[in-house]
Amino acid sequence: MLWYLSTGLPRNQHPIKTRSDMKNKLFVLLVSVVAMLLSSCATQKKLNADTAQFRYEIECAGNGAQGTYLVKVWTYTKAPKAAVAQCKKNAVHGVIFKGFAGADGCVSQRALVPNPGVEIEHKDYFRLFFDDAHGEYMKYVTLTSAPHEVVKVGREYKVGIVVTVQKDALRKALESVGIVKGLNYGF
Repeated sequence: MLWYLSTGLPRNQHPIKTRSDMKNKLFVLLVSVVAMLLSSCATQKKLNADTAQFRYEIECAGNGAQGTYLVKVWTYTKAPKAAVAQCKKNAVHGVIFKGFAGADGCVSQRALVPNPGVEIEHKDYFRLFFDDAHGEYMKYVTLTSAPHEVVKVGREYKVGIVVTVQKDALRKALESVGIVKGLNYGF
C-alpha cells in the first residue's frame, strides 16, 4: 500500500504498464521518423533519376560581373519544388558542355569543353563533381534574386531559374585536373 502512495499512481494502475505504454509510443514515433526519412530519400533518388540525362535548356539572362555568366536554365522535372538544386547543376553542366546562344544584348558563349567525348572519358570525375551531397559544382553557381518560373508541359514541369556561374574559377578548376587546356597552351 505504501508503495502505491509513494509512486503517486492510483491503486489500479501499475507502473510497469505505464512504462510499457510509453515504450510503445516511443517505438511508434521512432518508426514514423524512419519511414519519413526513407520516403524522403526515395523521393530524392527518383528526382535524380528523372534528371540524370541532364534535360535542360540554357540561355543568356544578361551580363554578369567579370568572370561570371548570368544564365537562365530551364530544367524538366516532375517535382518543381525540388528543381532548384537541379537547375544549379544543369547551369554548370551547360557552361561546361553546351555553351549558350546570345540574345538581348548577350554574346554567344562556347562551351568550356568543346569535345563532347570528354564527359564520357572523365565520367568518374564528373560523377563526383556533380554529386548531390558534396559535389564541387556547388562552388561555382549561385542563385539570383529573380523569381523562378514554372510552366506545365504535359506530365512534367519546365522550371526556369536565373543563376550566376563563375566561369573563370570553373575553367581554372577544370584546367587543374587536365580536362581543359590552359588559355596559354601552345605558346
